[in-house]
Amino acid sequence: MISLESLEPFLTDLAGVQQDPGCHGEGDALAHSRLVMERMAEQPSFLALDGNDQQMLLAAGLLHDLGKARCTVWEDGRWTAPGHSAAGAKMAREKLMTWLGLAGTPEALRLREAVCLLIRWHMRPLHIFERDDPARALRQMASAGELTELFTLEKLAVLAESDIRGRICPDQAERLEDMALFRALAEEAGCLRGPFPYPDAPSRWADMTGKAMVPGQKVYDTAWGTVVMVSGLPGTGKDTYIAAHYGGLPMVSLDRVREELGVAPDDGGTVVRTAREQARVLLRERQPFVFNATNLSPANRGRWTDLFHRYGAAVRIEYLEAGWEERRRRNLSRRDSVPESVVARMLRSLEPPLLTEAEDVRWICV
Repeated sequence: MISLESLEPFLTDLAGVQQDPGCHGEGDALAHSRLVMERMAEQPSFLALDGNDQQMLLAAGLLHDLGKARCTVWEDGRWTAPGHSAAGAKMAREKLMTWLGLAGTPEALRLREAVCLLIRWHMRPLHIFERDDPARALRQMASAGELTELFTLEKLAVLAESDIRGRICPDQAERLEDMALFRALAEEAGCLRGPFPYPDAPSRWADMTGKAMVPGQKVYDTAWGTVVMVSGLPGTGKDTYIAAHYGGLPMVSLDRVREELGVAPDDGGTVVRTAREQARVLLRERQPFVFNATNLSPANRGRWTDLFHRYGAAVRIEYLEAGWEERRRRNLSRRDSVPESVVARMLRSLEPPLLTEAEDVRWICV
């Protein structure tokens, strides 16, 4: 459980952050965040939840606009905050991991990431009908519930509706109607209260990647084998984990390539090109293997998973996490430890993988 008092220091940067008065007549971003919590506590859909879910949603409500402190700009004659949802989720993750120690246990990991997903996606319900296939977009989001059962579209709707009620704006009634439509579509799509019940992982992956199919249809699995991508911050224990669980498989490792070539740490281009060619050799032979790097962001992982999929392999991403202080101890005890100042920068880009990225995704505490 996250105590709301422990989050108060996170909010200092929101004081005085300007908002468009046409959409936010209530004042600055801090005033809005507090009003969102007040309105949330009045909603019947919120009151129907158990105490732990209520506490989680109140935390998400308090932090949902954290990114405005970093993203707010004056543009075309008005205040706007492009990208604040994604930025706020990363800021919340960083603070929850390092300040509150929400890391390293399955319970802490699932709670933290449910809060971060709610923050990251709190604007999406209002824009879901702008998608080419709104029902598929809902199923894609709802699949996060397979990794943390604390996240559901129903809870996302509670946050999004509270966000609307926590504004003083002329279009509030219209926006609330949009929320009712969001709930109705998620209910119809079979994923309002949990993930859509796919028959198996290949069928889910076909839907995640936009294949023409009937939802729930079982598809034929054409993959010849699996490439395991290991993801995690320096000091998490990736090498130890791989040796214990995949010691019999070949491994492509960026750190190993760098060491073998004797190249400087800043010569990433040579390392990546060499590692990609090593991977291609194994892929041509249809040889399952492990790919070992930090792999912290969807964009970074996607450059590799796209390669693996082009050669017909299935991909499993295993995100590893240790407690923050334990990870720090392990890192500093290594011969080739990464400076903690560098790890802090890497943490700002961390996004644990979701099932929109690969056929199989696992969050593992080590």
